[in-house]
Amino acid sequence: MLSMETKLYIDGEWTEAGSSLLSPVYNPATGELLTEVVQGGQEQARLAVEAAYRAFPSWSSTAAEVRSVWLRKMYDAIVANADRLGEIMTLEQGKPFEEAKGEVLWGADFLLWYSEEAKRINGEIIPSSRTTQKILVQRQPIGVVAAITPWNFPTSMITRKLAPALAAGCTAVIKPSPDTPLSAIALFEIFDQIGLPKGVVNLVLGDAEAIGREFLDNEKVRKISFTGSTNVGKYLLEQSAKQVKKVSLELGGHAPFIVFEDADLDAAAEGLMYNKFQNGGQTCICANRIFVHASVKDAFVEKFTNLMSELRVGNGMVAGMQMGPLIHAGAVAKVHEHVQDAVDKGATLVYGGSPLTEGEYAKGSYFAPTVLTNVTPEMKIFNEETFGPIAPFIIFENEEEVVQLANSSPYGLASYLYSTNLARTMRVADALEYGMVGVNESSLGYVQAPFGGIKQSGMGREGGQHGVDDFLEYKYINLNF
Repeated sequence: MLSMETKLYIDGEWTEAGSSLLSPVYNPATGELLTEVVQGGQEQARLAVEAAYRAFPSWSSTAAEVRSVWLRKMYDAIVANADRLGEIMTLEQGKPFEEAKGEVLWGADFLLWYSEEAKRINGEIIPSSRTTQKILVQRQPIGVVAAITPWNFPTSMITRKLAPALAAGCTAVIKPSPDTPLSAIALFEIFDQIGLPKGVVNLVLGDAEAIGREFLDNEKVRKISFTGSTNVGKYLLEQSAKQVKKVSLELGGHAPFIVFEDADLDAAAEGLMYNKFQNGGQTCICANRIFVHASVKDAFVEKFTNLMSELRVGNGMVAGMQMGPLIHAGAVAKVHEHVQDAVDKGATLVYGGSPLTEGEYAKGSYFAPTVLTNVTPEMKIFNEETFGPIAPFIIFENEEEVVQLANSSPYGLASYLYSTNLARTMRVADALEYGMVGVNESSLGYVQAPFGGIKQSGMGREGGQHGVDDFLEYKYINLNF
């Protein structure tokens, strides 16, 4: 079992949960019990919110330059511990170690970026209609932030929320996924070691419903930031309305990936490989519907399948692995259901299509990388987010048709298109109803860019100069003399 803290972190102290309940954490690659962590509830969430509330006046009034230094210290400490953090992530989440370490370093970059943005939260002087008046506009931190983070990116989703919140002058309470609490604990061990002021950041583990209820009911929580399922996001938005809390949501996605007849097929196949199999397809922005023009369909599917057949799947702690297990058996079952439904309704299974259960895979949660062709709108995989290593191909004949099909989803997070025709790329990028569009590019997670979706994929943005806005309020001062 892992040797590390398994407690809550509240007001600068590691603390028990007030009950004897423990939650097991398993390695999805082996089924091994890694450790057990304490289970907090509504009372622990309340104590964490109180701690953040007490710390807010001091932290919010701290000079931006000083907050910047603290964020840089957090960045430096995470980078120095990247190997350990990556190993912990691989053990509890499953992604290959190099990918996990890459996530750790990417997550740290948000702290570096916002260490500079902290010094650029400026106000305005608006020209007045009177000579004896000044109209001043200030941007001030909103207050205590409650952040709920997912299991698929257990380190970077914490830092992506914390960095702009702390830069703005907010204090925070983090509630990580029960599937991956150890990455969060490891981060907070680092924050504790560098001496971050008490109460500025707090960590609660345990009952999601009870902790969420406290976040929603406690008037001292002024903002909720959530990354997760659309259904939970809708509930948080609805309940937050009772106190008019500010809410930012990064929810489900169902990304279209469009390959036009004039695309560079090699570049598109390589881009799709990275996008589709990062984290085993367990990302909100991975390609879920792959639209290929009829004239290049056979050539593109062959190129992609050949690349995919060389993918090394296994325990992420083994050097050279490119894809690890899914998070748990339930995820495997959902992916398998989507494949079976598609095949039953006429899709062609080209490669893969089933769980991996033999030999080294026997005790883990593995699913074979899979290619399906002749996918149609009647199939579940066309309409629902799969969250697994399945590449479903849909044929299209013209630009108007594929834009209509791509936009037919209620989700609007990420989309991708490959074409060498400049006019077409501009037309289609404008027409796609998504918060992010990758043009001849399948990576969207840049710290300096505003990450987020529209429609039922959420609201608000994380990253870049826009990411700090969700943690600020505007104050207008009418100054007369």
